[in-house]
Amino acid sequence: MKEEAVISDYAREAVPKELRRSWFSMFSVLVAIGVDLSSVILGAELAKGMPLNQAILSVCIGSFILAILCTISAIVGSSTNLSTSMITKYVFGKYGAQVFSVVIGISLLGWFGVQVGFFANNAHTVLHDAFHLTVNIKVLSLIGGLLMMTTAIIGYRAIEKLSVWSVPLLLGLMLLTLFLTLKNYSLQVAIPHSAGFTLGGAISLVISIMIVGATTQPDIARWAKSRKDAVIATFLGIFIGNSFMIILAILMSKAMGTEDMMKIFIALGLAIPGVLVLTLAQWTTNTSNLYSSSLGFSLVFTKISKGWITVILGVIATILAVLGIYDQFISFLNILAIVIAPISGIYVAEYFCVKQEFQRYKLKLEARTVVIRSIIAWVAGMLVTYLTTAAPTGLQAFSLTTVPPLDGILVGFIIQTILGVFFKKQK
Repeated sequence: MKEEAVISDYAREAVPKELRRSWFSMFSVLVAIGVDLSSVILGAELAKGMPLNQAILSVCIGSFILAILCTISAIVGSSTNLSTSMITKYVFGKYGAQVFSVVIGISLLGWFGVQVGFFANNAHTVLHDAFHLTVNIKVLSLIGGLLMMTTAIIGYRAIEKLSVWSVPLLLGLMLLTLFLTLKNYSLQVAIPHSAGFTLGGAISLVISIMIVGATTQPDIARWAKSRKDAVIATFLGIFIGNSFMIILAILMSKAMGTEDMMKIFIALGLAIPGVLVLTLAQWTTNTSNLYSSSLGFSLVFTKISKGWITVILGVIATILAVLGIYDQFISFLNILAIVIAPISGIYVAEYFCVKQEFQRYKLKLEARTVVIRSIIAWVAGMLVTYLTTAAPTGLQAFSLTTVPPLDGILVGFIIQTILGVFFKKQK
């Protein structure tokens, strides 16, 4: 069974009870996912456009809201022990779930390629400036992509081990960097003269950085021993993981006056720790993108093992990174976010409020072919997300929460609940 588990990673079935994990395992994985360089970019932007206290407050509030959203999704995953794609199979039906699986698979595959390109560009900077080495960015993309594939191929347990070992090292190196920064430089507390962010706008950005990831929380939470383990791990992991790196970036940017984290490491004489942080931060975050992407495609290509699906997807994404997807894919990913965002609101509504389709799973009945009311809720959620998203991706016709993906989640939840209760009464 153990050998089979490594190969399949239970992509198309519930995780067996004897293999489920305690909260600390998932907590480490989620913190590792949150500690990445995209958080550094956001932190630097907030530092540039807000006073220090306002910037940190926005991170704390935004991360708290995000942690609650992710925790609610994680409860569904821990209660069913199914992946996100398998959950959607019962909520949307077989065909609806396949559409979702392709969309989420392409989106996360794209993010994998983008993050590999991000890794390559930063690695090129630190190798050139600190060690006077010039390595072709395409070569660095190839190395980074192949490295990040390895843990995703094996599955959750490899990601877990990588996270458990790397998180203490990452946090320690970043705290050391912060200590040296504050020791040698003084914080610029006031807001610069450039155009800044409002508190609400900054909170929206903090939530947006990982809002679509709330949809895929069951991919991690399905390994929880209990609902309590999932709640503790997800809330603390998301809150700490999402806020830690952003706040550190704010503090260091305020002190050093630069947005480039690699240049901060070099200026402090920490080039080698900088390389370690760069590698581990992107590896732990990006391997989860490929992992969830492969879980999605496993529902579509049912006759191919998840291991081989991951290898194929990893090679494709790495080639795209080498070809420069980093510069071309962002607008497409924004479009996919419109499609993905409402999903978590819909399956959360189905699990907590409607309960109809999950009864089929509990009774070990096959999923329906199509669940029309769920498709209607999905289309409504996508439409509202599109209408509240800024141009050129959306129309920005009006604003609800100021976070378009969150608008989609809430609309999906409300429509699914209303339609579910209505059809139950009709029956």
